[in-house]
Amino acid sequence: MAERAEIKFYRASDKPYGPFSNLFRRPVEFEGETYPTSEHAYQAGKARKEAVRQWLMAAPSPALLAMAAHGLYYWDVAPGWSRTKFDRMRRILHAKFTQHADFRELLLGTGQARLVEAATEDNAVNRLWGEVNGVGENMLGKMLMEIRSELSASETQQSQPSLVAAE
Repeated sequence: MAERAEIKFYRASDKPYGPFSNLFRRPVEFEGETYPTSEHAYQAGKARKEAVRQWLMAAPSPALLAMAAHGLYYWDVAPGWSRTKFDRMRRILHAKFTQHADFRELLLGTGQARLVEAATEDNAVNRLWGEVNGVGENMLGKMLMEIRSELSASETQQSQPSLVAAE
């Protein structure tokens, strides 16, 4: 059977790739806290003030959390967020896909396929983290492919027999 060249995902409820969405409801431990989703872990770093962070974390769903966080005034956003947000997301994705064996297997099972967050609503956020009608930076997809490569290399390294020097 030929490997798929591209795998598109978007909604947390989509089967089988819903877990690639940051809105998928599965706890993630990050920076000493447990968050209900990777979206929560990501957005927790965006707020400048603790009160705003708590307000975001109290959102009734991951989708509403994302909407609220995207609508923050610039003075409510942590200084340097535009420079640090991608590194934060990479670290969160690494945590997510190493803490949940089923997620790791799902990601590794995509082989060398190009992963694309294929959004339907055309806006700047969706074109940054994914693609809309084939246009966008697809940062989430790229990061997932990076994590997949790291996990694959780690598994390959662990399966190699260790060489012990003869005495």
